Amino acid sequence: MTQIIPGVIKDARFRKGHILAAEDIPVLLSMGKEHIYVYEKKEGVLHEDEGAQILWSMLRNQHIRPSEVKEGKIECFAATDGLFKVDRDRLRLVNSAGEMIIATRHGDTPVKAGDKLAGTRIIPLVIEEEKLRRVQEAVGDKPLLELRPYQICSCGLIVTGNEVSNGRIEDKFTPVIKKKLAAYGVEIIEHRLLGDCDRQITAAIGDMAAKGVEMVVCTGGMSVDPDDRTPLAIRNSGAAIVSYGAPVLPGAMFLLSYLGSIPVLGLPGCVMYAKSTIFDILLPRILSRDMITAAELAGLGEGGLCLGCAECTYPNCGFGKGR
Repeated sequence: MTQIIPGVIKDARFRKGHILAAEDIPVLLSMGKEHIYVYEKKEGVLHEDEGAQILWSMLRNQHIRPSEVKEGKIECFAATDGLFKVDRDRLRLVNSAGEMIIATRHGDTPVKAGDKLAGTRIIPLVIEEEKLRRVQEAVGDKPLLELRPYQICSCGLIVTGNEVSNGRIEDKFTPVIKKKLAAYGVEIIEHRLLGDCDRQITAAIGDMAAKGVEMVVCTGGMSVDPDDRTPLAIRNSGAAIVSYGAPVLPGAMFLLSYLGSIPVLGLPGCVMYAKSTIFDILLPRILSRDMITAAELAGLGEGGLCLGCAECTYPNCGFGKGR
């Protein structure tokens, strides 16, 4: 039985197995409980705690740990830093069945060890076991949730632009990229300041790949001016282009490609000055080697508009979370 005192407590005041005593009566009355009911377990009917365990079995994952079951609910937590993913279609199947729910944080988002990921709950006190088993069978053996640890630890950074390579202006891109990558434990082990010559950029991409970098990031030269040649240089490197352009503002001129297993990115100028961009949305997926498709990029349109709030709260906002 749950006791709620606003600002003080919201928890199970009396748990299963508690033997009622005379001193419990005033507490029960204060909780609005004027009657006590006796539950008799029936064959084929599960208590809410047992049902919650079956829901947890649909989520079980080596990098996700459960809480103890309480009031028909189990909460799930991250056992490591990584990318949190949700199988949305199968999750909807569970939540459409009735009498049971699984609520999660947004998928395709970065999490830290210890973060809460999801909660399961049986809505009534008891539920038919057959109903739960049918849902479990429909969901299948693959967990509904996944936590993918980051796998990429090294990066090659190519800063383009004659104005930078000739020293006319200071390189403002490198400190920004270095800081964003460091937040995920990624080190820049190859760094080049190049002009706008596409042949030089192409050669640098190939050289970095040969030296074993796990990701290549090219900054600048991503617009439509004739001397913006970074997209051409990436194409000529042999990388397979997933998409040049994404329905995200800021970040529309973003390029995603793969040179074998090596992600090769073209970052537009907005990454240098905007607090949150397409780069922030996709970086956790890229670092966990979660392959991104053109269709998934197209799906970012809803929620892909950053509102430029005076106080940025990303990732705790809707930016990049539309599907």
